[in-house]
Amino acid sequence: MTPERNWLRVAIRPTVTHRAAITDPGALGKLLNAVEVFEGQATTRIALQLLAILAPRPGELRHAMWAEFDLEAAVWSIPADKMKMRKPHNVPLPRQALALLESLRLITGEGTFLFPSLRSWKRPMSENTLNAALRRMGYSGEEMTAHGFRASFSTLANESGLWNPDAIERALAHVEKNEVRRAYARGEHWDERLKLADWWAGFLDDVRAMRM
Repeated sequence: MTPERNWLRVAIRPTVTHRAAITDPGALGKLLNAVEVFEGQATTRIALQLLAILAPRPGELRHAMWAEFDLEAAVWSIPADKMKMRKPHNVPLPRQALALLESLRLITGEGTFLFPSLRSWKRPMSENTLNAALRRMGYSGEEMTAHGFRASFSTLANESGLWNPDAIERALAHVEKNEVRRAYARGEHWDERLKLADWWAGFLDDVRAMRM
């Protein structure tokens, strides 16, 4: 058994945090299984799955455009004007995300947005859609939110002890507030983030399959 899988079996974490994010591996697996059989729009299901795998801010995903994705290079390049910190951000795409994007392209690939509004393909998905889907699956706002997938990723990746915390912070597009520390942490940690992205996607596959 690999260290990552062994860690899965012994990790004991609170199911809910103050950010309304599920951070217990078993509970996260149950949520992912619920998403996989979600009976609403296929685009909503895929959006939730990509939120879990890529951990972007929900608004970044809702406003994502096909032109930002290079599926051959496996990278999503988010322009600065869409980022909270107004700095461009690159997101590595593991194979699980690429498979979802290929499925999504058959549905919305002829348009501009990955997740267009049901009322108009010229506008992105409503900001209420993803949280509403979680409520339909039985998760209250005190249990899980669309934004909570970021906290799930941050908590579990950090507590695995496998990754440089700075790489995790860069994956989340956080900016170091301490000016001195920021001066020493300017790197993108890209090589480590590629490995982190693959590990996290595999971790999600594992917790979903374990059905704790």
